Amino acid sequence: MREPPPLRHAYVTLVTNNDYAMGAKALATSLRRTGTSADIVVLHTAGADQGHLSPLLQFGCRLVQVDHLPLSAEFNERHARSNLHASAPFTKGRKPAFHSPLDNFCKLRLWELTEYSSCVFIDADAIVLRNIDKLFLYPEFSAAPNVYETLADFHRMNSGVFVARPSGDMFGRMLERLDQPDMFWKRTDQTFLQAFFPDWHGLPVYFNMLQYVWFTMPKLWDWRSISVLHYQYEKPWETNHPKAEKLRPLIDLWHAFYAGDDLPDISAMANPEEAA
Repeated sequence: MREPPPLRHAYVTLVTNNDYAMGAKALATSLRRTGTSADIVVLHTAGADQGHLSPLLQFGCRLVQVDHLPLSAEFNERHARSNLHASAPFTKGRKPAFHSPLDNFCKLRLWELTEYSSCVFIDADAIVLRNIDKLFLYPEFSAAPNVYETLADFHRMNSGVFVARPSGDMFGRMLERLDQPDMFWKRTDQTFLQAFFPDWHGLPVYFNMLQYVWFTMPKLWDWRSISVLHYQYEKPWETNHPKAEKLRPLIDLWHAFYAGDDLPDISAMANPEEAA
């Protein structure tokens, strides 16, 4: 009997402009430091140029250019930056000016990567602090809750980290569900994915620890458990960061990964509650 081909796994991220290419470099650095042998696939739109993408090749990243999804003009108009943010403004933090909501839906292109049996998607504004290869064995669709202010947020999903199994059939069904007449996805891909996978498998919050937990819920912050640190809202590469002083240790950690420097001893970092 012929042996079945080995299963292929990949970490996947999305780069839509040159700033997120910086994020992807820090992410790829962090993944390789965990010792993973899985592929790293960087989906990228035309918004990122080759000069900013080429540094990713040193980490063995596979660069895959993608287009926006084939959605109706009406859908695109509803989800354009000005219209979406007017209908559903962000009230807890600030998205950078380069943020384009329509780009977010390109995450769904992951389901076209059918050469892989399992993928773990990680937003390019995140870093990985310890090996998470075991997530490849988790079911579709697995994601962590969107907790960064209160425990009441555990019922909401955050799409910055999720486990999926690529399938052309699944991708087709997603497109059909996504672009229904008058459909409005308040938080773009995140709202859509929670609706499409209503029985999503909840990962521990430490697989997608949102940076605001550092100062809003310090008792939940445990460096010994955090596997993925996600810089939601303001980005660590921003020069005019409105919450920079509150988040200084986390920003410095990101820059150490980005530069390939020696890392600080995160176990010795005091969070705001401990430092008070």
